[in-house]
Amino acid sequence: MSDTLSDVLRAVRLTGAVFFTIDAAAPWATETPHAREIASRIIPGAEHVIDYHIVTAGSCWAGVVGEPAVQLEAGDVIVFPQGDSHVMSSAPGMRGQPDVSLYQASGAPLAVTLSGDGRGRSPAELICGFLGCDARPFNPLLGTLPRIIHLRGRDDADGVIAQLINLALAETTARRAGGAAVLAHLSELLFVEVVRRHLEALPPEQVGWLSGLRDGQIGRALATLHERPAHPWSLEELAAQVGMSRSTLAERFAHFVGIPPMQYLAQWRMQLAATLLSGTALGLASLAEQIGYGSEAAFSRAFKRWVGVAPALWRQGKRVGQDSGPGTSRR
Repeated sequence: MSDTLSDVLRAVRLTGAVFFTIDAAAPWATETPHAREIASRIIPGAEHVIDYHIVTAGSCWAGVVGEPAVQLEAGDVIVFPQGDSHVMSSAPGMRGQPDVSLYQASGAPLAVTLSGDGRGRSPAELICGFLGCDARPFNPLLGTLPRIIHLRGRDDADGVIAQLINLALAETTARRAGGAAVLAHLSELLFVEVVRRHLEALPPEQVGWLSGLRDGQIGRALATLHERPAHPWSLEELAAQVGMSRSTLAERFAHFVGIPPMQYLAQWRMQLAATLLSGTALGLASLAEQIGYGSEAAFSRAFKRWVGVAPALWRQGKRVGQDSGPGTSRR
Protein backbone atom coordinates (compact mmCIF):
# COMPACT_ATOMS: atom_id res chain seq x y z
CA MET A 1 0.00 0.00 0.00
CA SER A 2 1.23 3.49 -0.82
CA ASP A 3 2.87 5.64 1.89
CA THR A 4 0.60 8.61 1.34
CA LEU A 5 2.52 11.12 3.46
CA SER A 6 5.78 10.30 1.66
CA ASP A 7 4.03 10.63 -1.70
CA VAL A 8 2.90 14.13 -0.83
CA LEU A 9 6.27 15.22 0.56
CA ARG A 10 7.96 14.11 -2.66
CA ALA A 11 5.36 15.68 -4.93
CA VAL A 12 5.42 19.09 -3.22
CA ARG A 13 9.25 19.13 -3.43
CA LEU A 14 10.07 19.54 0.25
CA THR A 15 13.35 21.44 0.45
CA GLY A 16 15.46 22.07 3.53
CA ALA A 17 17.79 24.94 4.33
CA VAL A 18 19.55 26.03 7.54
CA PHE A 19 20.63 29.62 7.94
CA PHE A 20 21.10 30.75 11.51
CA THR A 21 22.57 29.72 14.80
CA ILE A 22 21.68 32.15 17.56
CA ASP A 23 23.54 32.73 20.82
CA ALA A 24 21.51 35.14 22.92
CA ALA A 25 21.51 36.75 26.36
CA ALA A 26 18.52 38.66 27.77
CA PRO A 27 16.94 40.93 26.92
CA TRP A 28 16.78 39.95 23.26
CA ALA A 29 14.24 39.54 20.48
CA THR A 30 14.37 38.61 16.81
CA GLU A 31 11.44 38.85 14.43
CA THR A 32 11.09 36.81 11.23
CA PRO A 33 9.09 38.40 8.38
CA HIS A 34 6.20 36.56 6.78
CA ALA A 35 7.29 33.73 4.50
CA ARG A 36 5.97 35.44 1.38
CA GLU A 37 8.48 38.27 1.93
CA ILE A 38 11.55 36.04 2.19
CA ALA A 39 10.73 32.80 0.32
CA SER A 40 12.45 33.76 -2.93
CA ARG A 41 15.54 34.95 -1.05
CA ILE A 42 15.93 31.83 1.06
CA ILE A 43 15.04 29.03 -1.35
CA PRO A 44 14.77 30.26 -4.95
CA GLY A 45 11.89 28.56 -6.72
CA ALA A 46 10.01 27.68 -3.53
CA GLU A 47 6.42 28.88 -3.42
CA HIS A 48 6.10 28.60 0.34
CA VAL A 49 8.53 28.62 3.27
CA ILE A 50 8.04 26.95 6.64
CA ASP A 51 10.12 28.34 9.52
CA TYR A 52 11.38 26.21 12.41
CA HIS A 53 13.52 26.79 15.49
CA ILE A 54 15.34 24.32 17.75
CA VAL A 55 16.31 25.37 21.27
CA THR A 56 19.63 23.67 21.94
CA ALA A 57 20.38 25.36 25.29
CA GLY A 58 18.60 27.64 27.76
CA SER A 59 15.04 28.85 27.25
CA CYS A 60 13.07 31.50 25.36
CA TRP A 61 9.62 32.47 24.13
CA ALA A 62 8.13 32.23 20.66
CA GLY A 63 4.87 33.20 19.01
CA VAL A 64 3.10 34.53 15.96
CA VAL A 65 3.10 38.33 15.89
CA GLY A 66 0.02 39.56 17.72
CA GLU A 67 -0.68 36.18 19.35
CA PRO A 68 0.28 34.81 22.80
CA ALA A 69 3.80 33.39 23.00
CA VAL A 70 4.74 29.92 24.25
CA GLN A 71 7.76 29.14 26.41
CA LEU A 72 10.45 26.92 24.92
CA GLU A 73 13.04 24.88 26.82
CA ALA A 74 16.20 23.11 25.68
CA GLY A 75 15.27 20.27 23.34
CA ASP A 76 12.03 21.90 22.18
CA VAL A 77 11.21 22.42 18.51
CA ILE A 78 8.73 25.00 17.24
CA VAL A 79 7.49 25.09 13.63
CA PHE A 80 5.47 27.78 11.86
CA PRO A 81 3.93 25.79 8.95
CA GLN A 82 1.92 28.69 7.50
CA GLY A 83 4.94 31.00 7.36
CA ASP A 84 3.49 33.57 9.76
CA SER A 85 5.65 36.48 10.89
CA HIS A 86 6.82 35.51 14.37
CA VAL A 87 9.01 36.58 17.27
CA MET A 88 11.63 34.66 19.25
CA SER A 89 12.55 36.47 22.48
CA SER A 90 13.83 36.25 26.03
CA ALA A 91 10.42 37.22 27.44
CA PRO A 92 6.82 37.23 26.18
CA GLY A 93 5.41 40.36 24.58
CA MET A 94 8.65 41.57 23.01
CA ARG A 95 9.06 42.62 19.38
CA GLY A 96 12.10 42.58 17.12
CA GLN A 97 12.96 44.50 13.98
CA PRO A 98 12.36 42.30 10.91
CA ASP A 99 15.07 42.73 8.29
CA VAL A 100 14.26 41.14 4.92
CA SER A 101 17.78 41.79 3.60
CA LEU A 102 19.22 39.42 6.20
CA TYR A 103 17.62 36.37 4.55
CA GLN A 104 19.80 35.16 1.70
CA ALA A 105 20.64 31.65 0.54
CA SER A 106 24.15 30.75 1.67
CA GLY A 107 26.35 27.82 2.50
CA ALA A 108 27.26 27.42 6.17
CA PRO A 109 24.80 28.73 8.76
CA LEU A 110 25.12 32.36 9.74
CA ALA A 111 26.06 32.79 13.40
CA VAL A 112 24.10 35.54 15.14
CA THR A 113 24.81 36.89 18.63
CA LEU A 114 22.03 38.78 20.40
CA SER A 115 22.70 40.46 23.73
CA GLY A 116 20.89 43.05 25.79
CA ASP A 117 22.41 44.56 28.91
CA GLY A 118 25.33 42.12 29.02
CA ARG A 119 24.30 40.47 32.29
CA GLY A 120 23.62 37.18 30.56
CA ARG A 121 20.21 36.54 32.12
CA SER A 122 18.12 33.76 30.51
CA PRO A 123 20.69 32.74 27.90
CA ALA A 124 19.53 30.72 24.92
CA GLU A 125 21.09 28.97 21.96
CA LEU A 126 19.05 28.13 18.88
CA ILE A 127 19.29 26.65 15.41
CA CYS A 128 16.86 28.35 13.04
CA GLY A 129 16.04 27.09 9.60
CA PHE A 130 13.57 26.91 6.77
CA LEU A 131 11.79 24.40 4.58
CA GLY A 132 10.50 25.21 1.12
CA CYS A 133 7.64 23.46 -0.65
CA ASP A 134 5.10 23.90 -3.40
CA ALA A 135 1.77 25.34 -2.32
CA ARG A 136 0.14 24.94 -5.75
CA PRO A 137 -1.56 23.37 -7.48
CA PHE A 138 -2.41 21.02 -4.58
CA ASN A 139 -0.65 20.55 -1.25
CA PRO A 140 -3.07 18.68 1.03
CA LEU A 141 -0.58 18.59 3.91
CA LEU A 142 0.02 22.33 4.11
CA GLY A 143 -3.68 23.11 4.33
CA THR A 144 -4.18 20.79 7.30
CA LEU A 145 -1.30 22.01 9.48
CA PRO A 146 -1.85 24.62 12.22
CA ARG A 147 -0.06 27.97 12.50
CA ILE A 148 2.24 26.61 15.23
CA ILE A 149 3.46 23.13 16.10
CA HIS A 150 5.35 22.98 19.41
CA LEU A 151 7.19 19.75 20.15
CA ARG A 152 8.50 19.51 23.70
CA GLY A 153 11.84 17.83 24.24
CA ARG A 154 10.61 16.22 27.46
CA ASP A 155 7.97 14.36 25.42
CA ASP A 156 10.60 12.81 23.13
CA ALA A 157 10.30 9.37 24.72
CA ASP A 158 12.15 7.48 21.99
CA GLY A 159 14.91 10.08 21.66
CA VAL A 160 14.53 10.51 17.88
CA ILE A 161 14.18 14.29 18.06
CA ALA A 162 17.14 14.52 20.44
CA GLN A 163 19.29 12.50 18.03
CA LEU A 164 18.42 14.78 15.12
CA ILE A 165 19.18 17.86 17.25
CA ASN A 166 22.51 16.41 18.33
CA LEU A 167 23.45 15.70 14.72
CA ALA A 168 22.50 19.23 13.74
CA LEU A 169 24.60 20.62 16.59
CA ALA A 170 27.59 18.51 15.56
CA GLU A 171 27.38 19.65 11.93
CA THR A 172 26.90 23.28 12.92
CA THR A 173 29.91 23.20 15.22
CA ALA A 174 32.30 21.16 13.07
CA ARG A 175 31.74 23.09 9.82
CA ARG A 176 32.93 20.13 7.76
CA ALA A 177 32.78 19.87 3.99
CA GLY A 178 29.26 18.97 2.93
CA GLY A 179 27.85 20.19 6.23
CA ALA A 180 25.32 22.52 4.63
CA ALA A 181 23.80 19.63 2.65
CA VAL A 182 23.70 17.43 5.75
CA LEU A 183 21.96 20.16 7.74
CA ALA A 184 19.44 20.67 4.96
CA HIS A 185 18.53 16.99 4.94
CA LEU A 186 18.38 16.95 8.74
CA SER A 187 15.86 19.78 8.63
CA GLU A 188 13.68 17.71 6.30
CA LEU A 189 13.92 14.69 8.58
CA LEU A 190 13.08 16.83 11.57
CA PHE A 191 10.01 18.24 9.83
CA VAL A 192 8.75 14.78 8.89
CA GLU A 193 9.19 13.64 12.50
CA VAL A 194 7.35 16.73 13.76
CA VAL A 195 4.45 15.99 11.39
CA ARG A 196 4.37 12.38 12.58
CA ARG A 197 4.16 13.46 16.22
CA HIS A 198 1.51 16.03 15.37
CA LEU A 199 -0.51 13.34 13.58
CA GLU A 200 -0.28 11.00 16.57
CA ALA A 201 -1.44 13.74 18.96
CA LEU A 202 -4.51 14.82 16.96
CA PRO A 203 -7.73 14.51 19.00
CA PRO A 204 -10.30 11.96 17.78
CA GLU A 205 -12.76 14.67 16.73
CA GLN A 206 -10.20 16.49 14.55
CA VAL A 207 -10.88 16.65 10.81
CA GLY A 208 -8.54 17.40 7.93
CA TRP A 209 -6.28 15.53 5.55
CA LEU A 210 -3.98 14.21 8.30
CA SER A 211 -6.95 12.97 10.30
CA GLY A 212 -8.12 11.23 7.14
CA LEU A 213 -4.77 9.45 6.93
CA ARG A 214 -5.21 8.22 10.49
CA ASP A 215 -8.75 6.94 9.90
CA GLY A 216 -8.60 3.28 8.90
CA GLN A 217 -11.09 3.39 6.04
CA ILE A 218 -10.33 6.85 4.63
CA GLY A 219 -6.62 6.22 5.05
CA ARG A 220 -6.99 3.13 2.85
CA ALA A 221 -8.95 5.13 0.28
CA LEU A 222 -6.26 7.82 0.15
CA ALA A 223 -3.50 5.23 -0.10
CA THR A 224 -5.35 3.44 -2.92
CA LEU A 225 -5.68 6.65 -4.95
CA HIS A 226 -2.02 7.49 -4.37
CA GLU A 227 -0.87 4.00 -5.27
CA ARG A 228 -2.63 4.04 -8.66
CA PRO A 229 -3.36 7.68 -9.58
CA ALA A 230 -3.53 6.93 -13.33
CA HIS A 231 -6.25 4.29 -12.93
CA PRO A 232 -9.69 5.41 -14.18
CA TRP A 233 -11.25 5.27 -10.74
CA SER A 234 -14.97 5.62 -10.17
CA LEU A 235 -16.53 6.15 -6.75
CA GLU A 236 -18.11 2.71 -7.00
CA GLU A 237 -14.82 0.94 -7.73
CA LEU A 238 -12.93 2.83 -5.02
CA ALA A 239 -15.63 2.04 -2.47
CA ALA A 240 -15.47 -1.66 -3.35
CA GLN A 241 -11.68 -1.59 -3.13
CA VAL A 242 -11.73 -0.31 0.47
CA GLY A 243 -14.79 -2.27 1.61
CA MET A 244 -17.28 0.58 1.97
CA SER A 245 -20.55 1.53 0.40
CA ARG A 246 -20.47 4.31 -2.15
CA SER A 247 -22.50 6.70 0.01
CA THR A 248 -20.50 6.02 3.18
CA LEU A 249 -17.19 6.54 1.41
CA ALA A 250 -18.36 9.81 -0.14
CA GLU A 251 -19.66 11.09 3.20
CA ARG A 252 -16.66 10.06 5.34
CA PHE A 253 -14.09 11.18 2.77
CA ALA A 254 -15.66 14.63 2.50
CA HIS A 255 -15.96 14.81 6.30
CA PHE A 256 -12.24 14.27 6.83
CA VAL A 257 -10.60 15.58 3.66
CA GLY A 258 -13.07 18.33 2.83
CA ILE A 259 -13.67 17.40 -0.79
CA PRO A 260 -15.15 14.34 -2.60
CA PRO A 261 -12.82 11.44 -3.52
CA MET A 262 -12.89 12.04 -7.28
CA GLN A 263 -12.17 15.74 -6.84
CA TYR A 264 -9.26 14.82 -4.59
CA LEU A 265 -7.95 12.47 -7.29
CA ALA A 266 -8.24 15.18 -9.96
CA GLN A 267 -6.34 17.69 -7.83
CA TRP A 268 -3.70 15.15 -6.84
CA ARG A 269 -3.13 14.34 -10.51
CA MET A 270 -2.55 18.05 -11.13
CA GLN A 271 0.10 18.13 -8.40
CA LEU A 272 1.82 15.09 -9.90
CA ALA A 273 1.69 16.78 -13.30
CA ALA A 274 3.16 20.00 -11.89
CA THR A 275 5.99 18.03 -10.28
CA LEU A 276 6.78 16.30 -13.57
CA LEU A 277 6.56 19.56 -15.52
CA SER A 278 8.97 21.23 -13.11
CA GLY A 279 11.46 18.41 -12.69
CA THR A 280 11.53 16.48 -15.98
CA ALA A 281 11.62 17.04 -19.71
CA LEU A 282 8.78 14.56 -20.24
CA GLY A 283 6.60 15.44 -23.21
CA LEU A 284 3.00 16.41 -22.55
CA ALA A 285 1.57 13.33 -24.24
CA SER A 286 3.70 10.97 -22.13
CA LEU A 287 2.99 12.99 -19.02
CA ALA A 288 -0.75 12.87 -19.68
CA GLU A 289 -0.66 9.09 -20.00
CA GLN A 290 1.40 8.73 -16.84
CA ILE A 291 -1.15 10.54 -14.66
CA GLY A 292 -4.28 9.04 -16.19
CA TYR A 293 -5.39 11.19 -19.13
CA GLY A 294 -6.17 9.63 -22.48
CA SER A 295 -4.74 12.43 -24.57
CA GLU A 296 -2.52 15.49 -24.39
CA ALA A 297 -5.50 17.71 -25.21
CA ALA A 298 -7.62 16.28 -22.38
CA PHE A 299 -4.75 16.74 -19.93
CA SER A 300 -4.06 20.31 -21.08
CA ARG A 301 -7.71 21.26 -20.68
CA ALA A 302 -7.87 19.75 -17.20
CA PHE A 303 -4.60 21.35 -16.10
CA LYS A 304 -5.68 24.80 -17.27
CA ARG A 305 -9.07 24.37 -15.60
CA TRP A 306 -7.59 23.42 -12.23
CA VAL A 307 -4.37 25.47 -12.24
CA GLY A 308 -5.33 28.46 -14.35
CA VAL A 309 -2.52 28.28 -16.91
CA ALA A 310 -1.54 25.89 -19.69
CA PRO A 311 1.02 23.16 -18.82
CA ALA A 312 3.70 24.63 -21.09
CA LEU A 313 3.41 28.04 -19.42
CA TRP A 314 3.57 26.43 -15.98
CA ARG A 315 6.74 24.58 -16.94
CA GLN A 316 8.30 27.72 -18.33
CA GLY A 317 7.51 29.71 -15.19
CA LYS A 318 8.72 27.06 -12.74
CA ARG A 319 12.06 26.69 -14.50
CA VAL A 320 12.91 30.31 -13.75
CA GLY A 321 14.98 30.25 -10.58
CA GLN A 322 15.12 26.45 -10.33
CA ASP A 323 18.68 26.54 -9.00
CA SER A 324 18.17 25.91 -5.30
CA GLY A 325 21.55 27.34 -4.38
CA PRO A 326 24.02 26.15 -1.77
CA GLY A 327 22.77 25.00 1.59
CA THR A 328 19.55 23.47 0.31
CA SER A 329 18.47 20.01 -0.75
CA ARG A 330 15.46 19.12 -2.83
CA ARG A 331 13.51 15.88 -2.50
